[in-house]
Amino acid sequence: MLTALLLTACGGTQKSSNEPLTTTGATTAVEVQFLADSAFAFCQQQCDFGPRTMNSEAHERCAQWIAAKFQGYGMDVIEQRATLKGFDGTPLLSNNIIASYHPERENRIMLCAHWDSRPWADNDPDEANHRTPVMAANDGASGVAVMLELARLLSSEVTKASQDTTSAVANSQLSILNSQIGIDFICFDAEDWGDDGHSDSWALGAQYWAAHPHKAGYTARYGILLDMVGGQQARFYREGFSQDRAPQVVSRVWQAAEVAGFSSFFPKQDGGYVTDDHGPVNDVAGIPCIDIIPFYPDCRESSFGPTWHTVSDDMAHIDRATLKAVGQTLVQVLFTEQ
Repeated sequence: MLTALLLTACGGTQKSSNEPLTTTGATTAVEVQFLADSAFAFCQQQCDFGPRTMNSEAHERCAQWIAAKFQGYGMDVIEQRATLKGFDGTPLLSNNIIASYHPERENRIMLCAHWDSRPWADNDPDEANHRTPVMAANDGASGVAVMLELARLLSSEVTKASQDTTSAVANSQLSILNSQIGIDFICFDAEDWGDDGHSDSWALGAQYWAAHPHKAGYTARYGILLDMVGGQQARFYREGFSQDRAPQVVSRVWQAAEVAGFSSFFPKQDGGYVTDDHGPVNDVAGIPCIDIIPFYPDCRESSFGPTWHTVSDDMAHIDRATLKAVGQTLVQVLFTEQ
C-alpha cells in the first residue's frame, strides 16, 4: 500500500489535535478476545478475489463482499462512489465503504483502512515484476480484516448478552462497553494508485471522503488508521504525523497495547513521517487520527518491510500473531472507552 516515508510535515491546517480527548485507559486487560484465526480468514477471503486493483472485476466483487460482510454483522453500510483522477490521468472508479455501528449515536470513534491493491509491484527485487499487480494481503487486506473481526465481535451473541444484566458473561466481560459510543469502520479506496513524483496522488479515496464526508457535518472523537497490520516480524513505532496531530490518541493506543500484553509489538519509539490516509482525515476533516503502521529500521528492501510493493505481499507472509497484537490492542481501546 503506501506511500512514501517522509521527513517533513504536510501542509494544511489541523483543527482538533490540541483539544483534550475524554479518553481513559484501563489498567487491566479486558476479557473480550480478538480471534486472529478469524481475521486471517477475512484476509484470505479478500485475496481470493485476486489483486483488488482499481477498475478491475476483482475490485468490484471484493467491494460487494466487504459491504455484505459488514451488513451481515448488523452495520449500516454506505458506499461512497466517485470517479477520481489518478496521477497519470486514469479515471479511477472509487468506492469508499463506510460501515456504522449504532449510527444514531453522536459520540463516535472512527477506524479506517484502505482496501485497494497497488497495481504495480514496483519495489520487487525482480524488475520483471514491476508491472505486476500486488496481491496486497498485508498492504490493504489486513487492515480490513481486523476491522471485520471487530465488527463480528460487536455483533456476536456474547456482545448482545451485555444487554442482559443477569448474564454472568455480560457482567464479567462486556459491561465495560460504553453504550453511548458509535463506531464507524471506513474502508478507503484508491489509496495505492500513487507516484512519489506526485505527492498528492496517494490516498485519493481518503482525500475525497475528507472533503465530502458520508454524512454532512460528520465528526468523531478520534480515528485510528490500520495499515499493513498483519506482516511478519512487524513492530509499530509511533508515526510522526500521528504524534504531531493526535498525540493523545497515540498515548491511548500504546498504553492499551501495554495493558493488553503486546508492548513488544508497540515499542515506545519514534518512526518516520508517513504520507497516508490519516493525512486528509486530520488536515481536512479535522478529526485527530493516528496511523498504526509498521516500521522496519534495519530492513534493506524498505522501512515498511521486505514485502512492501512486491509480489511477495501474499498470505504466506501474513502472521496471525501480528493480527492478534493489533486486534487485541483495539479491543482494549474500544471496550474501555469512557
